[in-house]
Amino acid sequence: MQPGDKVVVSANVVVFNHPQHRGEAFDMQGSSGEVVSVLNEWKGRPISPTLPVIVAFGRYKAHFRSDELSVAD
Repeated sequence: MQPGDKVVVSANVVVFNHPQHRGEAFDMQGSSGEVVSVLNEWKGRPISPTLPVIVAFGRYKAHFRSDELSVAD
């Protein structure tokens, strides 16, 4: 995945900090957004984050694993 790719959440991912559903469980499955960045280095050094893909859904951004996302057509 590259920054700028359109993606859809293909797995059940429950978040509690979604702006329209604060404090309650919200399943992100089926939501579509755009990849903002893929984290693989910090200050020039390689890193291996647990949730490396940052996806923007309008103003809301969330971190995902690559297997939780699928590229949208």
